[in-house]
Amino acid sequence: MHIKELSVENYRNYEMLDIQFEDKVNVIIGENAQGKTNLIEAIYVLAMAKSHRTSNDKDLIRWEADYAKIKGRVEKNHNSVPMELIISKKGKKAKCNHLEQQRLSQYIGNMNVVMFAPEDLHLVKGSPQVRRRFIDMEIGQVSPVYLHDVSQYHKVLQQRNHYLKQLQIKKSTDFTMLDVLTDQMIELAVKIVRKRFDFIHLLQDWASSIHSGISRGIEELDILYQPSVEVSEDDDWSKMVKSFEEKFHSQRKKEVERGVTMTGPHRDDLAFLVNGKNVQTFGSQGQQRTTALSVKLAEIELIHAEIKEYPILLLDDVLSELDDYRQSHLLNTIQGKVQTFVTTTSTEGINHQTLREASAFSVKTGSVVHKQ
Repeated sequence: MHIKELSVENYRNYEMLDIQFEDKVNVIIGENAQGKTNLIEAIYVLAMAKSHRTSNDKDLIRWEADYAKIKGRVEKNHNSVPMELIISKKGKKAKCNHLEQQRLSQYIGNMNVVMFAPEDLHLVKGSPQVRRRFIDMEIGQVSPVYLHDVSQYHKVLQQRNHYLKQLQIKKSTDFTMLDVLTDQMIELAVKIVRKRFDFIHLLQDWASSIHSGISRGIEELDILYQPSVEVSEDDDWSKMVKSFEEKFHSQRKKEVERGVTMTGPHRDDLAFLVNGKNVQTFGSQGQQRTTALSVKLAEIELIHAEIKEYPILLLDDVLSELDDYRQSHLLNTIQGKVQTFVTTTSTEGINHQTLREASAFSVKTGSVVHKQ
């Protein structure tokens, strides 16, 4: 899979841009604050219909413009697929093959991307929210049903929290509605948790062997899914439902007192263990970086295993964060098989065949020049 051409209009600091890419490595070079990351972000947003840098879509629209438009042509499975995303103050409009998509969950997954940026190091040492977002975004790329379930779950969660607030301030004393919302939530929660267990199991398989390679066989990586309810991947559907029901029943009084839902997939987490120790707490910076890199490279292989195509890899200013050995491991892994976009202020000091053969673009104040 590769993106052949990209057009942006009123996106961040780009008024208008049309650009074509090679299906190998594309290096985007420029000083800071010139638009390198904006360019790579546009590819991510076209694929995922949201940014990895901001949750406010209005940030993506150029100053004083009414909308931003991103268009691209993706080559996959020997087909050429046009994609388009328009972001305005009213919301988002997504098209694939010139057909408007009624739901974003139907749109996402037409182009698969893996982003690795300095903030992805927070995947290991950041908050549980970062790890939950990672799980949801990655499963969502290969499972539109999962994305839809997560979206429905958050709607029910919002309604349930609102009703708990009503009970908290005694505006309502009827628990029937709470029971209805709890049942709806459990149904969706079990679907989500089961899918997450499956995903982490696959990710673990890929990441552990990659991590072993990077650490020259002296470290073993384990990835553990930590649900907020005591369930395991071996539990069948009815056993999981029963565990959730018991948990919600036991903490109903506390939830009403606090006016908030205390349990569910929105409270789950991941743990990364290196040689049995939690790398978030006990790992060195080097171990944390190796873990993050292993997980990102595992994502590439996992998506390839699921859809039989390699995703597009976006490396945003991340090579400077890795030492020579990890840089080489990353570049050797992608060489010749993954279309990759690398942003950097300079390629000096990165002595690797992959970059020497790359297609190079220079970015300056919102304009891009292909360097021959």
